[in-house]
Amino acid sequence: MTTSPSPDGVTTTLDDDSASATITVNASAHDVFEYIRRPANHAEISGDHTVRGHLVGPETLGPDSRFGMKMRFGVPYRITSRVVEFDEDRVIAWCHLSGHRWRWELRPSGDGTTEVTETYDQSTAKVPLVLKMMGYPKRHAANVANSVANLAAHFARQ
Repeated sequence: MTTSPSPDGVTTTLDDDSASATITVNASAHDVFEYIRRPANHAEISGDHTVRGHLVGPETLGPDSRFGMKMRFGVPYRITSRVVEFDEDRVIAWCHLSGHRWRWELRPSGDGTTEVTETYDQSTAKVPLVLKMMGYPKRHAANVANSVANLAAHFARQ
């Protein structure tokens, strides 16, 4: 496992199956969770700008919610994901057809801030070898770092 702090306050962690990034956000866990659980906000949060917009599904995600997003990675495409972990104001995670997860974990601090960790986790993938051959999870280390930084920047503007 590799851990390194970034100059912008983000700490990243990389191991064989996951890439995580953590930052402290100047907002309550409830406010952060409410922001993350709205697919309409995912394009602003996206660390690699592949998320382009919300297509279908609920306005706010809950347990087992399914939602579709407009994406672009070279070419435009659409993807449907399902919420696979949900603990209000603490954890939300979703995955799509290939099975790897995008997980957000929130830890409230006593001072009104929240420690937020996003993890790209391919330990649940249906074909993890293909993902490893494509350079993941290492290729997502910068993406999750940028995502948590984007989230913190959103609340800094509030």
